Amino acid sequence: PAAPAAPAPVPAAPAVPAADAVKKGGYVTPLVRKLAAEKGVDLSTLAGTGVGGRIRKEDVLAAATPAPAAAAPAAAAPAGEVKKASTVLPVSPLRGTTEKASRLRQIIAERMVEALQTQAQLTTVMEVDVTNIVKLRTKVKEAFKAKHNANLTFLSFYALAATEALQAYPKVNGVLADKTITYPATENIGIAVDTERGLLVPVIKNAGDLDLAGFASSIGDLGARTRDNKVKPDELSGATFTITNTGSGGALFDTPIVPVGTSAILGTGTMVKRPAVVKG
Repeated sequence: PAAPAAPAPVPAAPAVPAADAVKKGGYVTPLVRKLAAEKGVDLSTLAGTGVGGRIRKEDVLAAATPAPAAAAPAAAAPAGEVKKASTVLPVSPLRGTTEKASRLRQIIAERMVEALQTQAQLTTVMEVDVTNIVKLRTKVKEAFKAKHNANLTFLSFYALAATEALQAYPKVNGVLADKTITYPATENIGIAVDTERGLLVPVIKNAGDLDLAGFASSIGDLGARTRDNKVKPDELSGATFTITNTGSGGALFDTPIVPVGTSAILGTGTMVKRPAVVKG
């Protein structure tokens, strides 16, 4: 979950071979895949430096840039001289061009504008200590994967906690329409998934019936089929609450738009390590 204050820098997670990540179903963002194709870089040869060994854009750029020859130490820069940036981003081929928006992107844009025009939007930022969750996941994730054939992601914990909260506070799961508030008898959790076609939200139906293993399996299955364009149309509708993990991209917190037909959305930000006073 997101924190309102700027966090201290977090040491990079140990790099793991990308080949293993690909074989195990590790997710590489469409942007990174496209950049690797443009640069002629084989993702299976890279070691990811992102969280959990994820391959980042910087890893691809570093692999595409020939190692410089050894040179004599450069002379110290004159006082007052500004050093040039060590990393220069490549200019996108889309610069100065136009393209027709896909039907999906048009629909997404229309729905986002409709949501902003038909309901009030409010963002509240809370900071949550997930130290115990990190310790538990680190301890059991390998055994969990072997037993349930599913990755024990942090999103699984968040989805379970959100569902339990919705059962205790159904007003967050309710919808106001035509001067009537309806409280659904089930919790249907939409999970935002980034795909090459755009942001899609497959729905975990009857989430209140699931345990942690059920959420891990459902999130992994729906996410994979959504990215592979194999998700069914009825699996993309009916959400009563939505979760979007903007922290996967490094965002401290976000201000996601509440989708039409729901009353709230949870945006989880990046996790950071920091010293803190914990009351016993």
